[in-house]
Amino acid sequence: MDCIEKENPQKKEERKPDTDRIRLEIGSLSKNEEFARVVIAVFMSRMNPTLEEIDDVKTAVSEAVTNAVIHGYRQHPGTIYIEAAITGQELTIIVTDHGTGIGDLKKAMEPMYTSDNSGERSGMGFSFMEAFMDQLEVESQIGKGTTVRMKKRIGG
Repeated sequence: MDCIEKENPQKKEERKPDTDRIRLEIGSLSKNEEFARVVIAVFMSRMNPTLEEIDDVKTAVSEAVTNAVIHGYRQHPGTIYIEAAITGQELTIIVTDHGTGIGDLKKAMEPMYTSDNSGERSGMGFSFMEAFMDQLEVESQIGKGTTVRMKKRIGG
């Protein structure tokens, strides 16, 4: 797992000529989490994934979008940007918000840590993303937002 704090959370993936990609902008509403899951599942279906691979990716996307809604925008209006790309057998998903950012990224990545004081959150979002995807990279800057970049090899 790579945990990196960078100044620019909008860093774009280098485009490769054989890359199939989509971009999606959704409001920071909890109900949009399910929509994001389904869109990514349909997009990755062209890779002929197993049901387990689909479930893994859907779970990781759910956690990333939920983190943006709950922690990034703190239930206030905002936009969540989702990009997905297929290059060969590798699926890359990038979830970006322009919310509050993460003060202590290393601490936030620890299992069971949550900044939500309501007691409703388990603090396992990044742990689930790491467990279900092959690679996880998080970039964040206070007041500018967070970008979560995940990769998974499908069928390999």
